[in-house]
Amino acid sequence: LEYLSLYYKDDSAVENGEKGIARKLSSLRTLYKYYYKKGVIDINVTEKLETPKIHEKPIIRLSADEARALLDVIETGSGLSDRQLGFHEKTKIRDLAIFTLFLTTGIRISELCALDVSDFDFKNNEFRVLRKGGNEMLLYFGAETKAALERYIEERKKNASYSQDSPMFLSLQNKRMSVRALQQLVKKYARLAVPLKNISPHKLRSTYGTMLYEKTGDIYLVADVLGHKDINTTKKHYAAADERRRKLASGAVKIRDD
Repeated sequence: LEYLSLYYKDDSAVENGEKGIARKLSSLRTLYKYYYKKGVIDINVTEKLETPKIHEKPIIRLSADEARALLDVIETGSGLSDRQLGFHEKTKIRDLAIFTLFLTTGIRISELCALDVSDFDFKNNEFRVLRKGGNEMLLYFGAETKAALERYIEERKKNASYSQDSPMFLSLQNKRMSVRALQQLVKKYARLAVPLKNISPHKLRSTYGTMLYEKTGDIYLVADVLGHKDINTTKKHYAAADERRRKLASGAVKIRDD
């Protein structure tokens, strides 16, 4: 397997991880199996190779307290430099709406970037997202999210470019916010609120999924809201929550009082 563990890029040796080695080994097995079946080779040596064990990395997410701390930082600007505070005064209402929407609906960053004002129905507390594969889906938001979004909309209405067909979230240049810009925004605030965790928009999505699962215990509901086509994807992400629930169950039923 030594041959599979390294590759060269720009004249530099790069080491493959466990998943990279497993993928390359799978390709080799397919190739050797084909040659063996066609009689090109007499022995399929890849049958003797063991697939390396893949160790799953722990999924990083925010606790409820950390999520609250993140929103507090966005609201107050605590820890920002003087230069950053100048921009913060112009964007904090927008930023709070973005992060509240992330943390209370679990939408993907690409879905958030694509939102238009017309996608929101504040009367019924719902909004339309375009999921992977091009499928439209209605998601719902609660009072906290509605308040943050309506506050932002009131600010947007002061802008001459505001219309029902305009992008929901605009940059300071009055352009639709890009995925890259949102990634940088999350990184900026997360460094202040949770400096020991490398938080990305996807980890905010994981935070929502975990909180929803811990509240409801319904893995199928979580999969549906997050737009997972495969329930096993959802189960893998929230296995830790399952373990906590099992531990709680250990003392839930008593036959005799102490």
